[in-house]
Amino acid sequence: MNVSKTVFVGLSGGVDSSVAALRLINQGYNVVGVFIKVWHPDFMICNWEAERLDAMRVAAHLGIPFLTCDAEEAYKDDVADFFINEYREGRTPNPDVMCNQHVKFGKFLDFAIKKGADFIATGHYVRKVDSDSKSQMYRGIDTGKDQTYFLWSLTEEQLDKVLFPVGDTDKEQIRKEAERAGLPTASKKDSQGICFLGHVDIPEFLAHYIDLVPGDVLNKEGSVIGYHQGSLVYTLGQRHGFTINKSDNNRQVLYVSGKNFENNTITVDTLKPVNQTNQEVHLKNSVLRIKIIPGDIIEAQFRYRQNPFEVKVSTVTEDKISLKPLKPVEAPAAGQSCVLYQESLCLGGGIIE
Repeated sequence: MNVSKTVFVGLSGGVDSSVAALRLINQGYNVVGVFIKVWHPDFMICNWEAERLDAMRVAAHLGIPFLTCDAEEAYKDDVADFFINEYREGRTPNPDVMCNQHVKFGKFLDFAIKKGADFIATGHYVRKVDSDSKSQMYRGIDTGKDQTYFLWSLTEEQLDKVLFPVGDTDKEQIRKEAERAGLPTASKKDSQGICFLGHVDIPEFLAHYIDLVPGDVLNKEGSVIGYHQGSLVYTLGQRHGFTINKSDNNRQVLYVSGKNFENNTITVDTLKPVNQTNQEVHLKNSVLRIKIIPGDIIEAQFRYRQNPFEVKVSTVTEDKISLKPLKPVEAPAAGQSCVLYQESLCLGGGIIE
């Protein structure tokens, strides 16, 4: 039993965090429920009060204390502003990675430790395994819900203070467990979209902060075939969000294959842009919880739900990594995350330059 250990559980108002709290109580921990309040732009519909109410209901049902962690400043500075500035520079950021790093496992972790917690816990589908006095992160058992991709940036120090109670179970069983326990969130739908903000129309959101100028869509020969909302908001491989002048029901799908910010154009092609074999990918701001060296063969993912592929490590420095894919893969966009694995073990990752 863990009677002497206190865990602050991030209660989002969803079923996963609710079951995480339930399981920790059953394991003998002293559990405190915490709702994390973040910044929302004035022009978006804000539902944080409804989410907080659901979190409170869960805490009341479980008979545990309930607190609110004010993370508005951290979210605005380290997630929202970062997101906007990355697009302004022509990169494609992953706000969920920044949210986990700076809010859930940054501000919330600091909040909990200062109030006497031994650990924090979340409802992420991730497994933490302790061996040789060192914690490691593994993919969740439910491969369709695995969230290690969004947690690659956790340092050893952060991981040591975190528990992931639902990572060893598939989502269907979590729902059934919530129903058996009578949790008020048992049948609640999963949240979608950007961390805390939900579904966001990227061009519409960015238009409040960046002057988006419509421009031309070019084919691979350089001819104008349509128009776009502003070259900054497009990602390599994107297949929607631009308009082609000629209507053709039999036309093949077109993908963004290039961007020219100086001329404010995007180029589209019927083929997705590809990173050829041995074409190096460079990562910055890297975090590694397991040492890798040049010559190692490991697996990588450029996108969530992408099938992992083998890469050869070229160089490793303090915060930069260079990799060579061992087969052609869909080209990544600058600013996205590249997450590194050895089978189900998440080694860490970095931001694609």
